[in-house]
Amino acid sequence: MDKIRMTTPLVEMDGDEMTRVLWSMIKEKLILPFVDLKTEYYDLGLLHRNETRDQVTIDAANATKRLGVAVKCATITPNRQRMEEYPELTEMWKSPNGTIRAILDGTAFRAPIVLPFIKPVVKNWEAPITIARHAYGDMYKAVDMTTEEPGTATLTFKGESGAEKTLTVQTVKGPAVWQGQHNTEESIRAFAKSCFQYALDTKQDLWFSAKDTISKVYDGEFKRIFEEEYETCYQAEFEKLGLTYFYTLIDDAVARVIRSKGGFIWALKNYDGDVMSDMVATAFGSLAMMTSVLVSPDGTMEFEASHGTVTRHYYRYLKGEKTSTNPIATIFAWSGAFKRRGALDGLPELVKFGQAMEAASLETLESGVMTKDLVGLVEPGFQATAVNSEEFLDAIAEKLANKLA
Repeated sequence: MDKIRMTTPLVEMDGDEMTRVLWSMIKEKLILPFVDLKTEYYDLGLLHRNETRDQVTIDAANATKRLGVAVKCATITPNRQRMEEYPELTEMWKSPNGTIRAILDGTAFRAPIVLPFIKPVVKNWEAPITIARHAYGDMYKAVDMTTEEPGTATLTFKGESGAEKTLTVQTVKGPAVWQGQHNTEESIRAFAKSCFQYALDTKQDLWFSAKDTISKVYDGEFKRIFEEEYETCYQAEFEKLGLTYFYTLIDDAVARVIRSKGGFIWALKNYDGDVMSDMVATAFGSLAMMTSVLVSPDGTMEFEASHGTVTRHYYRYLKGEKTSTNPIATIFAWSGAFKRRGALDGLPELVKFGQAMEAASLETLESGVMTKDLVGLVEPGFQATAVNSEEFLDAIAEKLANKLA
């Protein structure tokens, strides 16, 4: 069969460890046989980021702004343990996701892929819960340090006008650890607009939660801007569609989420969204079944899996073992990018290919063929067989070929 043609490249960001291995397999088995693939390739593997002093991450983000659509593999954010594992590292480089999100200034929407034969741990959840995670600032753009002696820390802002504001952070009697974080009104407002528009587009209620009773100024600004955007720009459209927006404290929101039936968008600040998206994914079944798309105010989109690089499986792979690593979220990152690229470029065949990738993946799971992480989650009576990653991708490829024939 003739390969599906592309006119504009995707930005392709390669990654680390086991997900990098899966990335190559997915291209080989599910994409290259059917698509004349055009990508602008950036290697965001940890050692290459180190070689370029992280410039490759900045270049990939700027390319995404230019081309409008990107697909990203999971990457390592090094900590002290990783510095020992990778002695070549010259610096404990910041999260590439954090760098990319700061440049694109978007909102990450994360939603679980729901399967009929895997019931959520929270039994009353009937529909997916989408996490809308603010993708700029907070501790991901913070500075921090340790001190060893008694003293006082202050926070000072120097305006371009020459005006200064200074606050005392704390006076300590001995060793201490400090962190300074920020956000911008522009980014918070873009976050709010993205959330309200996504809720309208998907016809879902929108919840937003923070902790303005404790962080009265910082979280209070988030609350104020969301309310202002809703009342001035979105309230009429929400009411017309019968949708609800409300704000509540994050501890109350957690209780409400657990008691809910699902089927809404939960907007959260950066760190809160990071944590709660993993909780929601796991409660619905598996973090490997959680999709993620970063949406910028100008419509730029970056698709990725929500999970990490699956280090434990990677070390087994290096020993020559066949691992049963779940590639579904990474497949859906590619399919989402194809659908978006096809929609922007007026290529219905590319859109259909992305849809076919997803359908073939889900049909393979529904046939009972799946990776080991899902076998233990299926409902009693459902016949499931655990296969390794390569066998699983081969089964999907066969169904995909039949759909496209």
